[in-house]
This record gives sequence, structure tokens and C-alpha cells, in this order.
Amino acid sequence: MNLSAEAGGANLDIAKLAVAVLLLIGGIFAFYYFAAYSALLRVIGLLAISGGAAAIALQTQPGRQLWQFVSDARMEVRKVVWPTRQETVQTTLVVMVMVMVVGLVLWLFDMVLMGILRFLTGQGG
Repeated sequence: MNLSAEAGGANLDIAKLAVAVLLLIGGIFAFYYFAAYSALLRVIGLLAISGGAAAIALQTQPGRQLWQFVSDARMEVRKVVWPTRQETVQTTLVVMVMVMVVGLVLWLFDMVLMGILRFLTGQGG
């Protein structure tokens, strides 16, 4: 009996997700169909339809799992120790200087190889 209840719940989830997708498709179609109307009204309507579709999708098992994942991710972001402005500026400057140094070294290496190649092929004059 439990197996049939789970299968019914899965079918209901599929139906809810299908309704949410159909709502989104209908909202996008309506957005372009009513192109003569104000863009602001069309955007507000599309946002309302998208919110309704999201509300329906969040009532399914995959939707609840997605919401739990987002909640867990936000909790982990709060645990991060973000660098100060000074640390960020210093790190950025170090990266920029290193990029310039590596670029200069590669340019010099290229010039040396080009000189060797011109010498070996006799094109150097």
C-alpha cells in the first residue's frame, strides 16, 4: 500500500511540474502576444505568472529538495570569512603584477626563440 501511495505522489508531482512549465510557456507567449501594450505591464504579468509557476513547482518533492539546497547554501555563505577591502586590493595588485611579469617573461622567451629561428633559417639578414 505504501508503494502505491508513493507512486501516486510521484504522478502528482509530475502533474504539478507540468502545470508550472505550461504556465511559464503561456506567460512567455502572452508577453510577446501583447507586444502592443506597455512593457512594464507585460513584465509585471510575466513576473506574476513566473511566481505562480515557482510556487506550484515548490510544492513538489524536487521543489522542496531544491529549496532545502538553497537554504543550506545560504547558511554556508554566512559561515564564510570574507576578506577585507585592504586584503582584496592587495591580492588584486599582486595578481596584476604577476600577470605583467609572466607576460614579459613569455614575450622575452618568444623573442629569443624567434631570433634563434631566424638565425637557423637565414632570414635574419
